[in-house]
Amino acid sequence: MAESGGGSGGATRRKRPVQRLHSVNHSPEEPESKTVRGEADLRCHKLQESLLSSASGYSNYRGVLNWCVIMLVLGNARLFLENIIKYGILVDPIQVVSLFLKDPYSWPSLCLVLASNVFILGSLHLERRLASGSFPERAGLFLYSLILSAILCVPVLVVFTVPSITPVGAVFSLTVYTILFLKLFSYKDVNLWCRERRRAQVRALSRTQSAPLMKKANGDVGKPEVTYPGNLRHRDMYYFILAPTLCYELNFPRSARIRKRFLLRRLFEMLFIMQLLVGLIQQWMVPAIQNSMKPFRDMDYSRMMERLLKLAVPNHLIWLIFFYWFFHSSMNFVAELMRFGDREFYRDWWNSETVTYFWQNWNIPVHKWCIRHFYKPMMRRGVPKWAAQTAVFFASAFFHEYLVSVPLKMFRLWAFMGMMSQIPLAWFVSRFLRGNYGNAAVWISLIIGQPIAVLMYVHDYYILNHGMGS
Repeated sequence: MAESGGGSGGATRRKRPVQRLHSVNHSPEEPESKTVRGEADLRCHKLQESLLSSASGYSNYRGVLNWCVIMLVLGNARLFLENIIKYGILVDPIQVVSLFLKDPYSWPSLCLVLASNVFILGSLHLERRLASGSFPERAGLFLYSLILSAILCVPVLVVFTVPSITPVGAVFSLTVYTILFLKLFSYKDVNLWCRERRRAQVRALSRTQSAPLMKKANGDVGKPEVTYPGNLRHRDMYYFILAPTLCYELNFPRSARIRKRFLLRRLFEMLFIMQLLVGLIQQWMVPAIQNSMKPFRDMDYSRMMERLLKLAVPNHLIWLIFFYWFFHSSMNFVAELMRFGDREFYRDWWNSETVTYFWQNWNIPVHKWCIRHFYKPMMRRGVPKWAAQTAVFFASAFFHEYLVSVPLKMFRLWAFMGMMSQIPLAWFVSRFLRGNYGNAAVWISLIIGQPIAVLMYVHDYYILNHGMGS
């Protein structure tokens, strides 16, 4: 047993080296595969560009954008704390009421807005007379000229003759009347085009001018379409006056229903952002403007530049917030309430690489009006393209100055010259700057240009009303 056990033990001892030899002799197959993978791993480089190089085609900068937002928030938080420490809490919602009213028993701005119904109803009844043939076209054109001229002149007379109207109330009233002027101008043009078309085509049709339900071929009732002069109704007129558009048409695109949640979201945005704008103006912008008066009075150019740059940040931030409040929240709220279907109130102006692209895309209702009722009619009359574009800028400059100088009761033409300066700036940017450089030039003009105009007007208003020695 011992021998067998010993033999078996010896056999075991003799087999172990064999197993080791087997593992040694047959293991090269595995290292060979590892050697192949190792040779592939020797290559870890390839021909490629750095991510920040334009040739790389990389465009996912979400992390960098988040970093910029965080840095912006931190930087403005520091400014906010510095402002609170230096001035205390300046936000006073009650003070906003005094900007619109001097005398609680006198409401000139509201009365002026309500009086605009005279021009609205006058235009409607004039169109009815023109549609029926009671007035010749020349007489209608003359009366429209009187109406449109009165729309621009009557508010000016009220502002300069009624002492209880405030500058902010005057700005509100003149803005309403400017919008009314553009709307009624479009109303006049479209109805004139309808009459010209009726004279050219409808004579042979000999059918009523009501708004019948159009029958489809399969017998289904189609969507009712308003035809001229069936559109000359009070309901149609006031829908256009209240709709978020400046261009009139007989049949506006309509949404299927009113989305209540969408409407409530826009209403909440309107109320919240309005309070935010009031707070930012009172707490941040007003002190910056007040501190800028002494450098302007002393003509201290270095301090003037420092104050200009200091004012540029809150002014631009307030302008951006106001853009969102007006063009997105407010206009979408009105459009949803009226089921107005065309919601293109702005395009991607923030990507503007030329000044012209910015002015064509940041305010679509005004741009559509200018193209439809001003630019194209001039082009049809043979006016050169550059002259028509200059005329559009001139008209825009006039209304900018109208909305600033009249409420302040002084004429300095800073807004007018600022708008007209866009013409050489647009030429320079389109000719010498491309891509990101052009976009940067547009942003710089927005950030720096507006505070310059604000300071110029505030300085002149301060000198005019308080004198140099104040």
